[in-house]
Amino acid sequence: MRGNKGVYVLIIELDDNSEIEVGKLGTIEFESGFYAYVGSALNFLDKRIERHLRRNKRLRWHIDYFLRKSKIKLVIYAETKQRYECKIARRLAVKFKSIDKFGSTDCSCRSHLFYSPDCGKLEEYVISTMRNNDLLPIKRNIQNKK
Repeated sequence: MRGNKGVYVLIIELDDNSEIEVGKLGTIEFESGFYAYVGSALNFLDKRIERHLRRNKRLRWHIDYFLRKSKIKLVIYAETKQRYECKIARRLAVKFKSIDKFGSTDCSCRSHLFYSPDCGKLEEYVISTMRNNDLLPIKRNIQNKK
């Protein structure tokens, strides 16, 4: 990962149904299964992704709260200087259940976090959505030490 700017999607696994306190959003009930979180970094894409992968960090974004109880399985990212975060989130919202207002308080999207019981379907749809936007998706599998 050398690109400074880009868009990314974290594919996250939650083992058990959980109630999670998510900052100002309050307590949210999450189903066990897989989630896709769409984000962007207009500077230092690699550092943003590495921050998400760290277990110990200051809780800053909604996703930080969620990641305390879940684990990242896969990161799909694409280098770009253009803003694609909301375009990808809107496409995922058509196909998958969204978690209202999660990660989208600074835009008009309904959400930037999406649920599926099937990890493969999330992965396929994210990759095809990136390709349909003329992006070159790169997959990075994550080895969790839990």
